[in-house]
Amino acid sequence: MTKILLTSFQTWLPHQVSNSSDDLLEYIKSQEIKGVFFSFLRQLPVDISLASQQAIAAIDEIQPQVVICCGMAESRQQLTVESNARGKRGKLETTINLEKLVSQLSDTSISHDAGMFVCEGLYYQVLTHLQQSYPYSHGLFVHVPILTEINRFHIVREFNLILEKLSIL
Repeated sequence: MTKILLTSFQTWLPHQVSNSSDDLLEYIKSQEIKGVFFSFLRQLPVDISLASQQAIAAIDEIQPQVVICCGMAESRQQLTVESNARGKRGKLETTINLEKLVSQLSDTSISHDAGMFVCEGLYYQVLTHLQQSYPYSHGLFVHVPILTEINRFHIVREFNLILEKLSIL
C-alpha cells in the first residue's frame, strides 16, 4: 500500500475567506485510489517553523512514500508543481520527474519559483527531511489557484490525476 501525506495551509490575509489549498483537500478527501492510503495534515499555520515542525512530525509518524504539500497562489490560474525549493544551504529539487508527471495534464504546469514565502520554506524543510531520513520517499509542492465555479472541476480532476500518477512511484 502506498501512503501519501497531503498538507494545506490556513489563510494569512484578512480578505481571504479560505485557503484554496485546503479547499482542494476538502474536495478530494473522500476520493479513493486502489492501493493508496491518504493522510491529511490540513490548515498548517502560515509560519515556516511551526508548519515544518508539524509536517516533519507527521512524516515521521506516517512514513509516507509521497508527501504533497499544497499552498494557495492567488495570482496563478492553474495548478503548478514546484521543481525546487531554496533555503539556507542552497537549492533542493524534487525527485519526481515533473515533465512526465504533467505531460498529459492540461491545467497543470511546472514552476521553478516556489515564491520565497512560507510555501517555499516548508517545501525546503520537507525535502531536506526526506533526503536525510527517507531517501526513497518523494516530496512535491503544488500551488493551487483560487477555486471558482468555472475552474473547480478541472483543478480537482487534474489534482486527482496527479495523485493517481504519484501513487505508482
